[in-house]
Amino acid sequence: MPVPRGRFIGLLALATVLPTLEGAVFNALDFRSAEGLAPQSSALWPYDSYHDLRWLLVYHNSWQTFLLGFAGMVILRGLISAGLVRLAWPGSTPCPAFRRLLGRNLAVAAGTAVIISPLAALAVAASVVSLSWFVFASVLPMLLLSPFLQRIGVGAGWWRGLPSAALVGWSLLDFVVITVAGALVWRAPDYWTLVVAAACGIGNGLLWKQTVRAAVNPAHVHWRRVPVAPMAIVLALLIPLLVQSMTVVGAPSRNNFRPPVLTHPLPATVPYAVLVLAGHNSTYDGQPALDPAVRQFSYAGLDPDGRARPYSLRDTHRSLDSSAALLATQVNDLNRRTGRPVALMAESEGAMVSVTYLRDTPGSPVKALLMFSPLVRTGRAYYPPPSASSGWGLVAGWELRGIFGAVNLMTGGHDSADEPFVRSLLENAPFYRYQTLCPVPGVRVVAFLPTVSAAETPPGPYTNIPTFVTPGLHGGLLGRPAIHDRADDFLAGAKVAAPRGEYGIIQVLAGAWQAPSLAITVNPVWRPQVSPGPPFSAKRICAGR
Repeated sequence: MPVPRGRFIGLLALATVLPTLEGAVFNALDFRSAEGLAPQSSALWPYDSYHDLRWLLVYHNSWQTFLLGFAGMVILRGLISAGLVRLAWPGSTPCPAFRRLLGRNLAVAAGTAVIISPLAALAVAASVVSLSWFVFASVLPMLLLSPFLQRIGVGAGWWRGLPSAALVGWSLLDFVVITVAGALVWRAPDYWTLVVAAACGIGNGLLWKQTVRAAVNPAHVHWRRVPVAPMAIVLALLIPLLVQSMTVVGAPSRNNFRPPVLTHPLPATVPYAVLVLAGHNSTYDGQPALDPAVRQFSYAGLDPDGRARPYSLRDTHRSLDSSAALLATQVNDLNRRTGRPVALMAESEGAMVSVTYLRDTPGSPVKALLMFSPLVRTGRAYYPPPSASSGWGLVAGWELRGIFGAVNLMTGGHDSADEPFVRSLLENAPFYRYQTLCPVPGVRVVAFLPTVSAAETPPGPYTNIPTFVTPGLHGGLLGRPAIHDRADDFLAGAKVAAPRGEYGIIQVLAGAWQAPSLAITVNPVWRPQVSPGPPFSAKRICAGR
């Protein structure tokens, strides 16, 4: 027997009103980049908790406000989910009393929030440094957890046995619906966003109906006596550590930096001397480039004879201001030795060093900048240094310190949530959020972007310079012969640009899985750097440059 008509209408109404109200608030605030989060406000476990926690971890400024917000979030989420479960309960099966459902769902809301909180903190980290593996590390565990968590709010025994094929299927469909719904809400113009958000809410209601029925009346349960759910939870929490560990373990061998520009002579058509900047966790053994007009930037500076010093990966952890000061010395030295204007070929962190240097050194000898895998729109969230007792994102910072500490124990690495490079992005977020991919007076600029960077970039404008987009992951573009050839063309004076249509599609599809941006005007650390204007609007991109 299906859900009675009256309860079914109530289910759709409750599932619809939440994303519609949230969409209306975003529309009123012109908070376009967050509109893709609205459909998750009435989604299934654990995506509803993931939605709530990202907001809470970004928008709290003390332990007290976090704990009050956490308690309020758990109570509200428990009430909403208990109501949705009750309204979705199939008519063919006796339904427990609402008080019992409420108690169970309050417990589920609290437990799920604790489990999901580190994943939401990784989404905050992705907003700070714009690296896609933090996005993937936060989302992948939820795909594993979702079929198990659908059973918790319904009844006992959820922790034993594998979820049914129906629950797995509905959970995967839920992920697809949330992703597509977030893109549709963002793409809808003006107040049509409310209509689309309401439609997404109806979709959520239908999914609650199907998953509750599948959980209440499961098909044959495999491994009925095995405590599979606790094992799945442990595995899900290990996934982010394993993902981050793989990036740390592979870094030294991957970034012993020798791209073709260091091992081949420059074409005769290139009028520049070239300084090549590697990225974060790169290493350099001191080997000079083949062409005397090419030099590798050293994060350890120059020796007394003007040669670039070898450096280790820990040398790349320094602040962007200090790296930019080293770059100024090395640019001037290369310009003096060769008598040529200088071109910077900079990857990842090196690109951020380059834009910092150009910001602080107008009229420098640098006349061309080629950025490879630059960090796009970093600094969209904040957390204070560990010595602070308050500040936006306080608890998120401590969760990230715990995650990085666990990864370092596993790998012997030295990455930190508070290393000077990361703190540079945090403390100077208005510049790096809005000014990275912008024209520089007197300098020819191009950015080579891997398609994966679209997953870490909020929907909307992000650049005012030519971009060359190519399929690939973050880092390593300089090592590709085809990209090297396009870089030579640019250095020889050609216009190089190749945008790809799928980049924008990935942007809006990934928008549902990012943390909301902290309003640029609310953080007292940023206020001295912020000009008047709307706190959320992407119109700030490249303003004033």
